[in-house]
Amino acid sequence: MKLEDKRIAMLVGPGFEDLEFWAVYMRLEEEGAQLDVVGVDAGVEYTGKSGGLTAESELAAEEVDPAAVDAVLVPGGWTPDKIRRDQSVLDLVRDIYEDDKIVGMICHAGLVGISAGIVEGSDATGSLGIKDDLVNAGATWVDEPAFRDGNIVWGRVVADIPDYCRVLVDALAEHPA
Repeated sequence: MKLEDKRIAMLVGPGFEDLEFWAVYMRLEEEGAQLDVVGVDAGVEYTGKSGGLTAESELAAEEVDPAAVDAVLVPGGWTPDKIRRDQSVLDLVRDIYEDDKIVGMICHAGLVGISAGIVEGSDATGSLGIKDDLVNAGATWVDEPAFRDGNIVWGRVVADIPDYCRVLVDALAEHPA
């Protein structure tokens, strides 16, 4: 198991993209990572975008000590546009980024990166729906399934989850605990 010494904050919110949350969560858990499900508030059950799957926040973003985690992951769906409005989420993402720890963003998750002020100067990808937002925030658009730029791991869309997970697992395994 490549990630048994890693602790990861997995963000969740209303209308999260089911597979971008659960497939990634399970893949990292399979590698031994300890995942904390983090929302704007603790103890809230959120329904995924498809209406079928749910996930409950274990911690509020303001309760997470950035020094105690190795990464923060943001799924797509409608969640990024909702949680980017919460300062504690943006502070958590920015602090982890500034601590040179891994920030994983897939699909619409780049909206959180934009609001946290961490995408300027980065190569970036995601859903075509946020391409202009990323470019306007100073990122360079790259139409690739998944890649790492510094300490940010980018994934494009649901179909690219296997590529995103491979890059994410490698980045986390290489990154010092």
